[in-house]
Amino acid sequence: MLAITVTGGGEDDVRGGGVTSPIRPARLRGPVEFVGRADELALLRRLIGAPPCLVLLEGEPGIGKSRFVRELLATLPGHHLIGECDDVPEPFPLGVLLDAVRTYGDRLGPLNPVAGALAPLLPELADVLPAAPPPLTDPAAERHRLLRAVAALLAGLSPAVLVLEDLHWADPATCEFLAYLSGHPVDGLAVVLTTRTPAPGGSTPIHDALARTPPGAVTRVPLGPLGADDVRRLAARTLRLGEPPQQLTTTLLDRTAGIPFVVEEVLRTLAERGGDPLADDSVPFVLRDVLLWRLRPLDEGAREVLGAAAVLSLAPDPRILTAVLGQDRATVGAALTAAHRAGLLHDAGDGLRFRHDLARQVVYDLVPRQTREWLHLRIARVLEQKLPRPVAQLAYHYRLAGSDADFVRNAEAAADLATERGDDATAAGFLLQTMDVAELPRPVRVRLAGKLGRSAIDGLSQATAIPVLERLLADRRLPPGARGELGLVLGRLLRQQGEAVRGYTEIERAVPYLRTPRRRAPALAVLAAPDTVVGRHVDDHLARCAEAEAAAEASGDPAAHLAVRIARASLLLELGDPAAWTVIAELRASAALADRPREHARACLNWAQGALHAGHLEQAAALLAAGRELVEESGYERLTTLVEATGLSLERAAGRLAGLAGRLEQLVGAAERMPVTLLDARAELATVLARTATGAETGRAERTLREVVATARRVGAIWPLVQALSALARLVLVERPDEAARHATDALVLVRGKGIWAWAAEAVLVLTEAAVAAGDPARAVVAVRELAAGIEGRDAPVALAALRRCRELIEG
Repeated sequence: MLAITVTGGGEDDVRGGGVTSPIRPARLRGPVEFVGRADELALLRRLIGAPPCLVLLEGEPGIGKSRFVRELLATLPGHHLIGECDDVPEPFPLGVLLDAVRTYGDRLGPLNPVAGALAPLLPELADVLPAAPPPLTDPAAERHRLLRAVAALLAGLSPAVLVLEDLHWADPATCEFLAYLSGHPVDGLAVVLTTRTPAPGGSTPIHDALARTPPGAVTRVPLGPLGADDVRRLAARTLRLGEPPQQLTTTLLDRTAGIPFVVEEVLRTLAERGGDPLADDSVPFVLRDVLLWRLRPLDEGAREVLGAAAVLSLAPDPRILTAVLGQDRATVGAALTAAHRAGLLHDAGDGLRFRHDLARQVVYDLVPRQTREWLHLRIARVLEQKLPRPVAQLAYHYRLAGSDADFVRNAEAAADLATERGDDATAAGFLLQTMDVAELPRPVRVRLAGKLGRSAIDGLSQATAIPVLERLLADRRLPPGARGELGLVLGRLLRQQGEAVRGYTEIERAVPYLRTPRRRAPALAVLAAPDTVVGRHVDDHLARCAEAEAAAEASGDPAAHLAVRIARASLLLELGDPAAWTVIAELRASAALADRPREHARACLNWAQGALHAGHLEQAAALLAAGRELVEESGYERLTTLVEATGLSLERAAGRLAGLAGRLEQLVGAAERMPVTLLDARAELATVLARTATGAETGRAERTLREVVATARRVGAIWPLVQALSALARLVLVERPDEAARHATDALVLVRGKGIWAWAAEAVLVLTEAAVAAGDPARAVVAVRELAAGIEGRDAPVALAALRRCRELIEG
């Protein structure tokens, strides 16, 4: 029942149909030789020879990343730390890194005491690690200390080469550590990572993490398919042909796409069986055909074991196969050995495994679907007996067995475990899979969706989680409490994705359904921020802030009270209220904020932006410096893009424009995965281009500004919209004064709707200059009076300077 069915041609087909060949390939002895990649090898040897360095080796499956690394390491002196990611990892943060170092205790040098944080995770090194420090109350700070501990351990093992393979399967904590390592390199440590190239338009956690690293911190080395010369050399060495015929090279390239693993398997098969390599009916150029040919010598029992092995994992455990199939160890071992002899498995040093995931997938697909489902279920039942329960593997096998209830139970357990370990992105990944279960009871779906939303906020699954939450909120039978919680989460996710109005509106809808003051207070505090959304007057924001303060007082929750006070300070800054600085000083001196370094960092950066809007450049610089230091100390890598964006905005505001456009372009590229920062960065870039453009460059500046205006209008983000409209008005003022006046007027309409007149400084100044240039300064009088009334008594240096200039122009 379980055997793989091998179909295809008969024996005559396999042996070439009796064709007499003028070419007789020699039987293969030893592994297929390594060819090509000379430039890439030279580059990596040069980088590794001058550590520290971080190299990302990427390419499609089968392209030869692992083989390349083996060739590289064979020529490198010193010791190598090697870790390999599992295709179905348990939610154990940093697992691949810990596996790479756990056996090297005898090589450790002096260690920083922070390395003791790893003692509970590395019992093998307990006798050489410093004592474990006391636990921290802040999970984020605990995670950051763990990253520092791994870096300290690697420093104790350096000089060394650290190789981590198959990072497309890496846990998010490992990706976060590698991003951290890019900005905090370890002396003497060379890091080589291998990963698959993402699908077009897609990404992976490791690519997202490394996209936020400093420019030049990571050297990316892509590996492409083999070219004709490399394929010809490989064929010559493998088949012992001397100079292979051109037709053979062409056919190999055509039918293998130059993917080295497939080329090697084809050549292995040709070398082992002989025949005419140019005869179409004798050469299996598709990997599936190659493996079918290798399966033919195996008897039915061996095929049964091999099929179960493919269902189990890339590196199947004979003990589990024995329990699953109900066979004795000797029978299973003999079957795996036969598969090894047939070239389907290879000895990895710690047991037999499939030669490549592509090969495993082919064998997996050859197992009938019903049989696969039965095997997945049997494997899950066997794994249930293990302690601790491997919940991630159980979820994987139950899902493919079609056992929905068991899958959801284990996926939720895996998500809870990941959340407990501070791995929100992994938790979100498990919870997203549960949302695909059609018959999930509504209470269970609501509970899981709430967990999903909370984990997605700080994870990497925001865009995927949004439609799930939207579908749930569209259900009118959703309980009120769940509607409030899910709506709040959805609003936060939308805001982080740059959807200003949609996010703001969802949070507004959610507030009435939030049952407790402790939950309402931070939601209302978000609604108090005036610089994020069009269509809400500052009086509305002030009212929301007052409601938030009342809810925080009723809640008695210090965290809610802190969130509201931070929001109040931001609102006062935007209003130009001098009291803002007193509130900020009190907060920064308080233990409540000092005990929450990540909240402190976010608050400083938000206040720095508010100070920039009002024109307080010195205070903005001081707040930015404090925010940057807090981000570095707390390891809050997600805020590094915001730190850089705020710094570049400060450069623009201070008039330091030399080279600024290029730096902003780099930031925009890095911010692609951080939509909440991207639009502001694009607005800054467009503004700088408009100020520095000459001649033909003005066309690009205008196009960029118009693109920002269009995007900001679509998402309803008011600050970049006002900024871009004002810059566009300034850009076209000389050549198209009437158009400049229209853009400036559009900006003024937005400012009137918001009620924060300090934002109108540039637009009113452009209107005044246009009116004076047209010989009719009276046209600007109304706007100037509005600006004067709007900023009266306000602490708004830029607007006050603009007002003085407008009056000079009108009077002069």
